[in-house]
Amino acid sequence: MMRIDANNIVDVDSFHSVFAEAFGFPPFYGCNMDAWIDCLSDLDDSSSGMTTVHVDPGKTLSLVIEHAQDFKVRCPDLFSALVECAAFVNWRRIESGQAPVLTLAFYA
Repeated sequence: MMRIDANNIVDVDSFHSVFAEAFGFPPFYGCNMDAWIDCLSDLDDSSSGMTTVHVDPGKTLSLVIEHAQDFKVRCPDLFSALVECAAFVNWRRIESGQAPVLTLAFYA
């Protein structure tokens, strides 16, 4: 399980900073949602170098977004992007014959 304090997210830059720090994204992380998807798509591949956080193959990581309601009100576009991109991570994996790797949980 990974917890993200959404109170630390106030704009696009802080969104990417918070996730890059929490997940240990590589120095070349592009700070955009395509790069976010690329990094989180490899959570079960510790050799990829895309994150320092990993799950065993076939397992999922529960991503708990703390203060989710405030985040949704403060940054509605980022909140929507988070939901859509997390879904896309799993869709991409399913399309390539892999198991989903990410679940979202929202904590008020």
